[in-house]
Amino acid sequence: MSKAKEARMELANRIFFKLYQCANMLHKTGSRAVQDEGLTTQQWAVLGALSRPEAAKGMGVGELARYLMVSRQNLSGLITRMTRDGHIEMSTDGRDRRSRLVVMTESGRHVWMDLAQPKIKAYYEQALQDFSMGDMAHTLHYFLKLLDNMEKIDHAAPQEEASSEDLNAEDEAQPQHSQRMVP
Repeated sequence: MSKAKEARMELANRIFFKLYQCANMLHKTGSRAVQDEGLTTQQWAVLGALSRPEAAKGMGVGELARYLMVSRQNLSGLITRMTRDGHIEMSTDGRDRRSRLVVMTESGRHVWMDLAQPKIKAYYEQALQDFSMGDMAHTLHYFLKLLDNMEKIDHAAPQEEASSEDLNAEDEAQPQHSQRMVP
Protein backbone atom coordinates (compact mmCIF):
# COMPACT_ATOMS: atom_id res chain seq x y z
CA MET A 1 0.00 0.00 0.00
CA SER A 2 1.36 3.43 -0.91
CA LYS A 3 2.16 6.01 1.75
CA ALA A 4 -0.65 8.23 0.46
CA LYS A 5 -3.15 5.34 0.67
CA GLU A 6 -1.95 4.46 4.20
CA ALA A 7 -2.31 8.09 5.28
CA ARG A 8 -5.81 8.23 3.75
CA MET A 9 -6.87 5.03 5.55
CA GLU A 10 -5.44 6.26 8.86
CA LEU A 11 -7.36 9.51 8.51
CA ALA A 12 -10.52 7.61 7.49
CA ASN A 13 -10.18 5.42 10.57
CA ARG A 14 -9.88 8.49 12.79
CA ILE A 15 -12.92 10.14 11.14
CA PHE A 16 -15.13 7.09 11.62
CA PHE A 17 -13.95 6.47 15.16
CA LYS A 18 -14.66 10.11 16.09
CA LEU A 19 -18.07 9.81 14.44
CA TYR A 20 -18.72 6.69 16.54
CA GLN A 21 -17.65 8.52 19.68
CA CYS A 22 -19.84 11.52 18.80
CA ALA A 23 -22.85 9.24 18.27
CA ASN A 24 -22.27 7.63 21.66
CA MET A 25 -21.85 11.00 23.35
CA LEU A 26 -24.96 12.36 21.61
CA HIS A 27 -26.94 9.46 23.02
CA LYS A 28 -25.44 9.83 26.51
CA THR A 29 -25.46 13.62 26.89
CA GLY A 30 -28.53 14.26 24.73
CA SER A 31 -30.59 11.76 26.70
CA ARG A 32 -29.40 13.38 29.92
CA ALA A 33 -30.58 16.77 28.59
CA VAL A 34 -34.17 15.54 28.16
CA GLN A 35 -34.39 12.81 30.80
CA ASP A 36 -36.61 14.92 33.10
CA GLU A 37 -39.24 14.83 30.34
CA GLY A 38 -38.94 11.04 30.21
CA LEU A 39 -37.29 11.15 26.78
CA THR A 40 -34.24 9.56 25.19
CA THR A 41 -32.45 10.76 22.07
CA GLN A 42 -34.36 8.14 20.08
CA GLN A 43 -37.69 9.51 21.35
CA TRP A 44 -36.41 13.03 20.73
CA ALA A 45 -35.77 12.05 17.10
CA VAL A 46 -39.27 10.57 16.70
CA LEU A 47 -40.96 13.65 18.16
CA GLY A 48 -38.73 15.90 16.04
CA ALA A 49 -39.70 14.00 12.90
CA LEU A 50 -43.40 14.12 13.77
CA SER A 51 -43.25 17.84 14.63
CA ARG A 52 -42.36 18.84 11.07
CA PRO A 53 -45.19 20.56 9.15
CA GLU A 54 -45.17 17.84 6.46
CA ALA A 55 -45.80 15.22 9.19
CA ALA A 56 -48.72 17.08 10.80
CA LYS A 57 -51.16 14.31 9.82
CA GLY A 58 -48.75 11.59 10.92
CA MET A 59 -46.28 9.28 9.24
CA GLY A 60 -46.50 5.64 8.30
CA VAL A 61 -44.22 3.37 10.32
CA GLY A 62 -42.12 2.52 7.26
CA GLU A 63 -41.91 6.17 6.26
CA LEU A 64 -40.81 7.14 9.79
CA ALA A 65 -38.22 4.33 9.86
CA ARG A 66 -36.78 5.47 6.52
CA TYR A 67 -36.71 9.11 7.62
CA LEU A 68 -34.86 8.23 10.84
CA MET A 69 -32.75 5.63 8.99
CA VAL A 70 -33.53 2.88 11.48
CA SER A 71 -35.03 -0.56 11.00
CA ARG A 72 -38.75 -1.10 11.45
CA GLN A 73 -37.87 -3.61 14.16
CA ASN A 74 -35.90 -1.01 16.15
CA LEU A 75 -38.67 1.53 15.68
CA SER A 76 -41.39 -0.90 16.77
CA GLY A 77 -40.29 -1.09 20.42
CA LEU A 78 -39.79 2.65 20.53
CA ILE A 79 -43.31 3.25 19.19
CA THR A 80 -44.73 0.88 21.81
CA ARG A 81 -42.99 2.73 24.66
CA MET A 82 -43.91 6.17 23.34
CA THR A 83 -47.54 5.13 22.88
CA ARG A 84 -47.59 3.79 26.44
CA ASP A 85 -46.14 7.11 27.67
CA GLY A 86 -48.82 9.06 25.76
CA HIS A 87 -46.43 10.92 23.43
CA ILE A 88 -47.74 9.33 20.22
CA GLU A 89 -50.68 7.26 19.04
CA MET A 90 -51.46 5.07 16.09
CA SER A 91 -54.30 6.13 13.82
CA THR A 92 -55.81 4.82 10.62
CA ASP A 93 -54.66 6.48 7.42
CA GLY A 94 -57.67 8.18 5.81
CA ARG A 95 -56.23 7.47 2.34
CA ASP A 96 -55.68 3.75 2.98
CA ARG A 97 -57.69 2.20 5.82
CA ARG A 98 -55.21 -0.71 5.99
CA SER A 99 -52.31 1.61 6.82
CA ARG A 100 -51.51 2.96 10.25
CA LEU A 101 -50.03 6.36 10.95
CA VAL A 102 -47.85 7.42 13.88
CA VAL A 103 -49.24 10.72 15.18
CA MET A 104 -47.99 12.98 17.96
CA THR A 105 -50.58 13.41 20.73
CA GLU A 106 -51.41 16.74 22.38
CA SER A 107 -49.48 15.51 25.42
CA GLY A 108 -46.53 14.62 23.20
CA ARG A 109 -46.71 18.02 21.52
CA HIS A 110 -46.66 19.70 24.95
CA VAL A 111 -43.66 17.64 26.05
CA TRP A 112 -41.89 18.37 22.76
CA MET A 113 -42.69 22.07 22.33
CA ASP A 114 -42.90 23.36 25.89
CA LEU A 115 -40.64 21.09 27.93
CA ALA A 116 -38.04 19.47 25.67
CA GLN A 117 -37.38 22.22 23.08
CA PRO A 118 -35.85 24.74 25.53
CA LYS A 119 -33.55 22.02 26.88
CA ILE A 120 -32.63 20.79 23.40
CA LYS A 121 -31.78 24.32 22.29
CA ALA A 122 -29.60 24.77 25.39
CA TYR A 123 -27.95 21.43 24.63
CA TYR A 124 -27.26 22.52 21.04
CA GLU A 125 -25.67 25.75 22.35
CA GLN A 126 -23.42 23.80 24.70
CA ALA A 127 -22.45 21.15 22.15
CA LEU A 128 -21.77 23.73 19.43
CA GLN A 129 -19.97 26.18 21.70
CA ASP A 130 -17.14 27.89 19.80
CA PHE A 131 -18.63 26.83 16.42
CA SER A 132 -19.14 29.75 14.08
CA MET A 133 -22.04 29.75 11.63
CA GLY A 134 -19.48 28.83 8.97
CA ASP A 135 -18.21 25.92 11.08
CA MET A 136 -21.77 24.66 11.49
CA ALA A 137 -22.53 25.02 7.77
CA HIS A 138 -19.34 23.16 6.82
CA THR A 139 -20.02 20.41 9.38
CA LEU A 140 -23.54 19.95 8.04
CA HIS A 141 -22.22 19.90 4.47
CA TYR A 142 -19.73 17.14 5.23
CA PHE A 143 -22.24 15.13 7.26
CA LEU A 144 -24.69 15.27 4.34
CA LYS A 145 -21.95 14.23 1.93
CA LEU A 146 -20.98 11.30 4.19
CA LEU A 147 -24.63 10.34 4.68
CA ASP A 148 -25.21 10.32 0.92
CA ASN A 149 -22.25 7.97 0.43
CA MET A 150 -23.46 5.70 3.25
CA GLU A 151 -26.95 5.59 1.72
CA LYS A 152 -25.40 4.47 -1.59
CA ILE A 153 -23.62 1.68 0.26
CA ASP A 154 -26.85 0.72 2.01
CA HIS A 155 -28.89 0.69 -1.20
CA ALA A 156 -26.28 -1.44 -2.96
CA ALA A 157 -26.43 -4.11 -0.23
CA PRO A 158 -28.86 -7.03 -0.53
CA GLN A 159 -32.00 -6.36 1.47
CA GLU A 160 -32.48 -8.67 4.45
CA GLU A 161 -35.87 -10.18 5.17
CA ALA A 162 -37.88 -7.49 3.41
CA SER A 163 -41.58 -7.71 4.22
CA SER A 164 -44.23 -6.97 1.62
CA GLU A 165 -44.80 -3.59 3.30
CA ASP A 166 -41.07 -2.84 3.06
CA LEU A 167 -41.09 -3.82 -0.62
CA ASN A 168 -44.07 -1.56 -1.32
CA ALA A 169 -42.36 1.25 0.56
CA GLU A 170 -39.33 1.03 -1.73
CA ASP A 171 -41.55 2.28 -4.54
CA GLU A 172 -42.19 5.51 -2.63
CA ALA A 173 -39.88 8.47 -3.10
CA GLN A 174 -36.97 8.53 -0.70
CA PRO A 175 -37.16 11.33 1.88
CA GLN A 176 -34.97 14.34 1.24
CA HIS A 177 -32.54 15.56 3.87
CA SER A 178 -34.41 17.91 6.14
CA GLN A 179 -33.09 21.33 6.94
CA ARG A 180 -34.52 20.82 10.43
CA MET A 181 -32.07 19.12 12.73
CA VAL A 182 -33.16 15.90 14.36
CA PRO A 183 -30.62 13.34 15.60
